[in-house]
Amino acid sequence: MESSPAATPVTIYPRGILFDMDGVLVSSIGSVERTWEKWAVARGIDPGVAIRMAHGRRAIETVRQLRPDLNDMEELRWLEEMEVADGVGVSILDGVRPILESLPEKYWTVVTSATERLARSRIQHGEIRMPARIISAEDVQLGKPNPEPYRKGAEILGLAPEECLVIEDSASGAQAGHAAGCTVLATLFSHSLESLTSADYVVRSLEDVQVQAPKDPGAPLTVRFTPLTRELSETVPLNSCNRFDHGHSRSR
Repeated sequence: MESSPAATPVTIYPRGILFDMDGVLVSSIGSVERTWEKWAVARGIDPGVAIRMAHGRRAIETVRQLRPDLNDMEELRWLEEMEVADGVGVSILDGVRPILESLPEKYWTVVTSATERLARSRIQHGEIRMPARIISAEDVQLGKPNPEPYRKGAEILGLAPEECLVIEDSASGAQAGHAAGCTVLATLFSHSLESLTSADYVVRSLEDVQVQAPKDPGAPLTVRFTPLTRELSETVPLNSCNRFDHGHSRSR
């Protein structure tokens, strides 16, 4: 399906931003796929199935689904060791640096399905400043697409989920953000436009997004972008309402 920019740019006013990590802040697809291929071959799983299932989800949940007979914690430790050791090609994505440089830490955090050790390793490889507190795989009982990670991310910022913008690249992450009550902006790093039906808006990458912090500490952020369109006859339509009315939430 072809996509094209919408005619009118969009401006929204969240009070905080919750960033996914892999595929949003850093490119780590090579490391992820190499690790899951090694694990799958060793465990008698089709590597393609393992890789598709692993993206955007906690590794321990993928292990539990594919090989429930194994010790999930032992498998998680092995996967983590392989991914931490394989930093080849891990790098910051286009458009990320100017956004983060414009944001004081109180306005954003990271909500990732990776373990904290792995998240810190990848953010270091990407030369990205790390928030003091993030939400990682160890911080939740249920990972994406459950809303728990993004609800906890909002808590870190001292905000209601409805005041937060989630930036994601996976279908499961977009589902989690939507279910939490956040507005979701998705990028096309790893998933097709057609699969991101839970996102309120979709852009090609963060190069297409401008973020401005307020001069007044009590004011919301200003986020501008031009979303992509899709054929409504073939997919669930995007929710085009702006739930940030100059910092005040509207009901869903």
